[in-house]
Amino acid sequence: MSELDPDELLPSERMREQALEGAVTQIHRGQQYADEGDTFVIDDTTFEVTAVRERTLGDLTDEDARAEGMDDLEGYRRMLDHAHENFEWDDDSDIVRHRFERQ
Repeated sequence: MSELDPDELLPSERMREQALEGAVTQIHRGQQYADEGDTFVIDDTTFEVTAVRERTLGDLTDEDARAEGMDDLEGYRRMLDHAHENFEWDDDSDIVRHRFERQ
């Protein structure tokens, strides 16, 4: 177990604020950024990574999108298009889900 830089796992200020509010409880990234049991701190609040799982973009659901602070999967797709230059959604693309909880 180690302490992570929250900026590495949650790359936007919006996501860090939403994690503090309880609106964001997971993030999918293109590679693994944490292990289960790792912690990170945002504004004196500690979070623990509770689950890390490999998935594909095609596995994502509206529930996943809501856990990342979006209204639905279509909004999540638009956010990825906006955030990543030359992004193209491919259902077979490998991603890693990081779930976390406030401690």
